[in-house]
Amino acid sequence: MKQISPYELGATLYMPATRDDLLKIIFNRKIDGLRSLVICLEDAVSDADVSAGLHNLAKVLSCIEEVGGRPADGPLVFVRPRNSSMAATLAQWPQIRHIDGFVAPKFSRATLSKWEQAMGESDLLLMPTLESADVFDPLAMSTLKNSLVSSSLRERILVLRIGGNDLMGCLGLRRDASRSLYDGPMGYVIPMLVGIMGSAGFALTAPVYERMDNIDVLKAELARDVAHGLVGKTAIHPCQIETIHEALKVSVEDLNAAKLILAQDAAAVFKHGGAMCEPATHRAWAKSIVDRAQWQGVRGSSPLASDADVVVRPVHFGAVPVAACMA
Repeated sequence: MKQISPYELGATLYMPATRDDLLKIIFNRKIDGLRSLVICLEDAVSDADVSAGLHNLAKVLSCIEEVGGRPADGPLVFVRPRNSSMAATLAQWPQIRHIDGFVAPKFSRATLSKWEQAMGESDLLLMPTLESADVFDPLAMSTLKNSLVSSSLRERILVLRIGGNDLMGCLGLRRDASRSLYDGPMGYVIPMLVGIMGSAGFALTAPVYERMDNIDVLKAELARDVAHGLVGKTAIHPCQIETIHEALKVSVEDLNAAKLILAQDAAAVFKHGGAMCEPATHRAWAKSIVDRAQWQGVRGSSPLASDADVVVRPVHFGAVPVAACMA
């Protein structure tokens, strides 16, 4: 199975599978700072354009094959099929190995077994999206959590994605332009999902902020995302990427505290930065801070990834120039 940290995702940008510039984006030649993208065959593609989207995806994968693989410094790449049946077909494509995994839309207890079958023996990861009406029911989410823990998908799940727009749509609502998503029904849903799914070890990502004209609200929402332990956020537009990544950075104070807590000679209880530190209870937090700093960097300094043992995706360029495939 692929070894990818949830913190590698950062700001995840969705784009239709019909775009003719996907290869340039994958090879990091078009969107600065992009760390993860989802090639969408679901909501972003109309029924009439599905065939064109599949054809374009196949073309992109073939070109990646020709040049020997994706660049190690390029973004993570996922595909969102329309359903588990399409995923089962895509999983059989030999060149599907050039993506990191699938995003499973409208994921629920009812579709879990279908996704197990669809993934088969592939090496792909999975990011189920929680975006249907049953997400509002804590009992349904608890049942789903237990099913996921005991399923063959457990080790494949990189993160659970929270589909805020679809969940608001279930209620016939749309976010207020002047308010954070937390200032409404999602202010109940997100903490509930963090409590139920997070306690079982699942990482979660934050819903998209669907506006591009109010950076202050986005920043306020990101602060609450981080406070809830969410590891990344869906981006609606490239202009949001830098803001999201800045919010995901770790403060120097938190990183210093985390290192002290994880130290082998740490006292059972000690004071640091005006706060009590207790390794027995703060160890999980400290590990998440160190992991986040490794991939997202430290606020006010350069990213730490170069100073740590980071797993990167190898690239082996063959005889075919990358530019030839992008032409």
